[in-house]
Amino acid sequence: MKIKSAEFVISNQDVNKCPSNNLPEYAFIGRSNVGKSSLINMLTDRKSLAKTSGRPGKTQLINHFIINNNWYLVDLPGYGYTRVSKSSKKIFQKFITSYFKQRKQLVSAFVLIDIRHKPQPLDLKFMEWLSEHIIPFSIVFTKADKLKPKAVGNHIQDYKAVLLETWEEMPNFFITSSSKIIGKDELLNYIENTNMEVKDQF
Repeated sequence: MKIKSAEFVISNQDVNKCPSNNLPEYAFIGRSNVGKSSLINMLTDRKSLAKTSGRPGKTQLINHFIINNNWYLVDLPGYGYTRVSKSSKKIFQKFITSYFKQRKQLVSAFVLIDIRHKPQPLDLKFMEWLSEHIIPFSIVFTKADKLKPKAVGNHIQDYKAVLLETWEEMPNFFITSSSKIIGKDELLNYIENTNMEVKDQF
């Protein structure tokens, strides 16, 4: 897929105020320092479509971007950022879960995970929640350029080992690096193929 246009549409904390048309949506979510904004900018070939910040936890709203006028990229708040207040966390948790439970246009979520770290309980718990609520998702391993290829493979095997303790198979996954433009074509082609598969539903 070639992205010809990517435009900001709306930000809000109320799922009922999300765009009302029936275009397919793909939601990006992960821990607050996982490099989500950089990944979105890399995928769309825009330097500042999603706002990057030196302070994790910057994204605090549901952000809709329309891509090629035929699907939405949804940037969701990160989770697990300790400097966000408990009251803010509760608000985030409420509208994030409402989005996933109520948004019928959602085709798939992309759960971003920093490839440099061993499996983290918070990430595993969130993926389990998605699975329990029958929400399709793929794992997007970020910052692959920070490790040697062998280490990348070893960390993915660590995730497989942990997930396969309770899951029948490893979820679909992608290996990416925003700075080295790794995984861009694979992710966009996946979205393009998925859009073709679900086009009759919209």
